[in-house]
Amino acid sequence: MAANRKSQRIEPSFQGSGGRHDDDFHVDAGDRVAGGRKGRGKPAKAERPRRGSGRRRQSSGGGFFGLFRRLFYWCVVLGIWGAIGVGGLVLYYGARMPSATSWSIPDRPPNIKILAVSGDAIANRGLTGGEALSLENMSPYIPQAVIAIEDRRFYSHFGVDPLGLARAMITNITTGRMVQGGSTLTQQLAKNMFLSPERTLERKVQEVLLAFWLEHRYSKDQILAMYLNRVFFGSNSYGVEAASRRYFNKSARDVNLGEAALLAGLLKAPSRLSPARDPEAAEARAQVVLGAMREEGFVTDTEITTAMSQTPARAKSYWSGAQHYAADMVMAQLPGMIGDIKEDLVIDTTIDLDLEKKADEAITALLDKDGEKSNASQAALVSIDGTGAIRALVGGRDYAESQFDRASKAKRQPGSAFKPFVYAAALEAGRSPLSVRNDAPVRIGKWTPENYDQKYRGEVTLSSALAQSLNTIAAQLVMEVGPDEVIKLARRLGIESELQSNASIALGTSEVTLVELTAAYAPFMNGGYKATPHIIRRISTADGKVLYENTYDNPPRVLEQNIVSMMNGMMMRVITEGTGKNARIPGWSAAGKSGTTQSFRDALFVGYTSNLTTGVWFGNDDGKSMKKVTGGGLPAKAWSQFMTAAHEGLSPSPLFGTAGGGEPVVDGTEPAPEGDQLFDIISRTLGNEPARDGQAVANEQTGAVPLDDGFTPPADVGQQGQTGTRRTTLLDVLLGG
Repeated sequence: MAANRKSQRIEPSFQGSGGRHDDDFHVDAGDRVAGGRKGRGKPAKAERPRRGSGRRRQSSGGGFFGLFRRLFYWCVVLGIWGAIGVGGLVLYYGARMPSATSWSIPDRPPNIKILAVSGDAIANRGLTGGEALSLENMSPYIPQAVIAIEDRRFYSHFGVDPLGLARAMITNITTGRMVQGGSTLTQQLAKNMFLSPERTLERKVQEVLLAFWLEHRYSKDQILAMYLNRVFFGSNSYGVEAASRRYFNKSARDVNLGEAALLAGLLKAPSRLSPARDPEAAEARAQVVLGAMREEGFVTDTEITTAMSQTPARAKSYWSGAQHYAADMVMAQLPGMIGDIKEDLVIDTTIDLDLEKKADEAITALLDKDGEKSNASQAALVSIDGTGAIRALVGGRDYAESQFDRASKAKRQPGSAFKPFVYAAALEAGRSPLSVRNDAPVRIGKWTPENYDQKYRGEVTLSSALAQSLNTIAAQLVMEVGPDEVIKLARRLGIESELQSNASIALGTSEVTLVELTAAYAPFMNGGYKATPHIIRRISTADGKVLYENTYDNPPRVLEQNIVSMMNGMMMRVITEGTGKNARIPGWSAAGKSGTTQSFRDALFVGYTSNLTTGVWFGNDDGKSMKKVTGGGLPAKAWSQFMTAAHEGLSPSPLFGTAGGGEPVVDGTEPAPEGDQLFDIISRTLGNEPARDGQAVANEQTGAVPLDDGFTPPADVGQQGQTGTRRTTLLDVLLGG
């Protein structure tokens, strides 16, 4: 059996000494590669194509579809990992945000709407500069224009617009620069309300999350309204109402198609495209917006043609108009009345926009005409009624150039415009308009006041001395009654600035504001009652709740009626025959006083009718001297122009105590009452009958009644040895003056 098994075994043969079998695997010389290395055989050339062709057949088994399958596979893999990465980022940055349950729309910064007495808007103030409007209340062109140029699929997307984002990416890649943005209006609103403007991945992720939340929480109209009322439109304007008033001086309710296109165009680059900075660029962008509106079907070709033919808006560098000085005064006083401002407010003021315009025109016209040659660069005006309500306020030549209010903030010497308080104090001390003083050189300590023309007139009545603004007489009166008494009276009438208790106060050397000086004249107009200057009548919330209302309807009496009557008669002469002749108002009784400070640095005129008290100042901010401009010059002319315009259409009425009992009204073309007429007025005020014969009058006018009241003024007046003696009148005896 062993032999049989051995005989059945077949041993492999490799070209040995045994026989060759056909079925054996062998390699002969023909299978070797010629020139091959010894002992290392390589296949023949004939065999190599067969092996190569085998590989090609194997790879072609996958072909194009195999390549596509592999690409698809890796895209899916990368997409999954990308989604995981994006999801991780969203979760990470989302976790860094507060809980969504605590999210809420931040309050819009409060707007303060300031109204004139007519109800017309003077200005909107606050961080936004305009009130919030609903879509229904604003021009329909505005939301249409914004949607057309900023977010065409606003009403169809879910807060993020993938198509818009893809389009923006392709456009930016093909142009090689940032041409379009992919953010929706909802995303922009989220960024403006909640996030910083920095461009980071974290902010972008948070912006998207907030956009989803906004779309879930609010309707599309609510989101669009919030956006339009908060977005920045350039030139310090936030919201369409502020921008509309800033650029067009009208409400967003009244914006036309061309103006709406201009506003929508600003959103791309508010500062660069602002019409206040580059009107041509703003207009060019508006044309692009109009084209987008036409593509979206919001407007027709006819409407586009009409809008394109409209004159582009021309805006100044800042708000213009004198009414903004009044708005600034309101804003300065507001916190002291109601504290912190936490909600939208409506402020009713005392400003009359018609008077405001006339005041601005009067100031501007004179500065344009005579300002340069007179070296006067600035002016201010304030007009107050008998209650102290400020009806017009002009704080300077041009609010767009300078917002400093020279009427309420600048303190300057009033000059001789302060003298009425000196004379009123003298009248309260027992003097009268017909009391006589000696106009002669005066020395008070080391001070020697001189008259403007450096001339002296001898004996004059106080009425004449005030009309001619004699400095020597005013100095004497101050020393007679005492500087402290003059200060007390000025305080009573409304002067609040610090006043120096010295003799020079007679010539207005203590600084005051034009507003307080003008208000202190008002008691002469209203019969002796204090007129506290005020501009705010009422403060209300947007829903009508009254937070403040002024209480100036019951003012205290600060001057007796007889003093008011005598002062009015004296100051009427300033206008009819004295230093204020340029202030005459045809057909109206008017009174006032001019003032000029040293070296012509300041020139003022303050005067009044039975309706208004108005003060005017001319000068320079740097205190440089004008070219001989006095209070009776440019200020009196501006006063007359404004007051004439302000009284147009009104029936003339006399000043308090000057034309009672059937006396004729004294107009601006007739001399003021003096002599018998003035005596009659004063006597009637005191309750006495004017019974005097012609000889008594003649003696009084010529000084033939040598009555001495025994007064010795504490100053050197005229020649030595004559101090303390003066001639008086019969009225002096009656009045104790």
